[in-house]
Amino acid sequence: MANYTKYQLKRLEEIFDELEYKIRYGKGQFNSGYCLIRENKVIVVNKFFDTTGRVEVLLDILDQVPDENDPPLSKKSMDYLKQLYRKSAEINE
Repeated sequence: MANYTKYQLKRLEEIFDELEYKIRYGKGQFNSGYCLIRENKVIVVNKFFDTTGRVEVLLDILDQVPDENDPPLSKKSMDYLKQLYRKSAEINE
């Protein structure tokens, strides 16, 4: 398991903001995920997850959410995502 920082979490949250997704951190015993609520893009993450857990969940969700209607990511965001995915792949080997 990788150790992610709060900075990495913040950058990932900014990427979701760029894609026009709202991230909510909620209490409860549930699986994190995303949904559309009245055409609003909402991602719900368990509030009890630590920073690493939050980053890993958001990376998993990011693999599932983008579609052709989402705005394109900036080059800076794309480069950062590639860096995060590389780190994740190195850890999981």
